[in-house]
Amino acid sequence: MARNGTLVSRVSGDLRSQLAAGHYLPGARLPTESALGESFGVSRPTIRAALRELEALGLVRTQHGVGTFAVDKPAVQAGLERMDSITESIRATGREPGMVYAGRLFRPVLPEEAARMGVPGDAEVLELRRTILADGEVMAYSYDLMPRTILPPDFDPSALEGSIFEFLRTRLAVVPDRAVAEVHAVASNHVGWGSEAATHNLFVLLNQVHYASDGRLILYSRTYFIEGRYSFTIMRRG
Repeated sequence: MARNGTLVSRVSGDLRSQLAAGHYLPGARLPTESALGESFGVSRPTIRAALRELEALGLVRTQHGVGTFAVDKPAVQAGLERMDSITESIRATGREPGMVYAGRLFRPVLPEEAARMGVPGDAEVLELRRTILADGEVMAYSYDLMPRTILPPDFDPSALEGSIFEFLRTRLAVVPDRAVAEVHAVASNHVGWGSEAATHNLFVLLNQVHYASDGRLILYSRTYFIEGRYSFTIMRRG
């Protein structure tokens, strides 16, 4: 028999897919917990737990005594307890992810970067600057550093497009296994680039170092998420 946590994840995932596919229009009321329980063949507590996960992601809102309703085009949200790629977190809310690379170049690591990454002061890194989009709307600006040592000797930086996590998995056969992350609130007029850059000055900075399962450093990212367009949640359990 499947564990309850597995059932909750399955039901939550299926409901997320239904919401993304437009089965429930914004503002529409979802079936009752009893009806959903019958539909999925699970208990009401399992349905209730799955709906709480969807609410934490900003996909639904629950009015006690009234019902649960689909939310009108929510801001993109991601749970900090999971190490999903940004692309997947955007797609999970039913929006189309996009990415524009503003820069790709090899350069020497800076002293403060070397300290954060735990690499020698003369190490070389691939610096990436990306604008992250959802349905064409700017969500974040990301500064990413990849150690030169994990890339092929003849690697052409212009060949890197789309999701970095996907590139690591498919091109380098490296799977991000864990990350050490810090979250900061940032107020600045000097983050980002492009036509929208001057219109945003409040950000949530996710500063994190990623490692493979064998302990290798694979990525250091400083991603500035525009306040109100992308937010983070933490699923806490008793």
